[in-house]
Amino acid sequence: MDQTFSGRVRGDPAAAAALAVFAIGLATLLGAWYFQYVVKLAPCPLCLEQRLPYDIVIPLALAIAIAAALRAPRALIAVGLLAVVILMLYGAGLGVYHAGVEWHWWRGPADCSGPVTDLSAKGSILSQLHSVRVVRCDEAAWRFLGISLAGYNVLISLLLAAIAAYGVTARRPA
Repeated sequence: MDQTFSGRVRGDPAAAAALAVFAIGLATLLGAWYFQYVVKLAPCPLCLEQRLPYDIVIPLALAIAIAAALRAPRALIAVGLLAVVILMLYGAGLGVYHAGVEWHWWRGPADCSGPVTDLSAKGSILSQLHSVRVVRCDEAAWRFLGISLAGYNVLISLLLAAIAAYGVTARRPA
């Protein structure tokens, strides 16, 4: 039996699931930053809120993978993976809500507004207000195959929840 760290991760479904959640979650967040900073698609408030589960899940999944590889108690690993499942289902719910707002199935939050600038700066308040760009939650800034970034977040969040659930239920080989 391979006693290296990578061997233990491969041999333990919970560790492998946590590592997969870490890698896919990190790639997803990097993709969001790519669209924001390279493609210059400014995120709306709902877009930013959908990143919050990833901010928690990415380091949590890495910690779970390390703990599982170091043979931490199975109950501790299961609780961590269940937390990942819950967070990613919450993230999927946020994505469904946002996609519904984009498709005008329901109203979005009233705070989908642009950044508030320092109105005490030089120049008239009216000219400063003209320079504020509102990023709307009800308009998809980008779609591929008819699916917006919010829709892709739903799919990725559900995938990560399923991977984490597999890690909870799969048995370590004897």
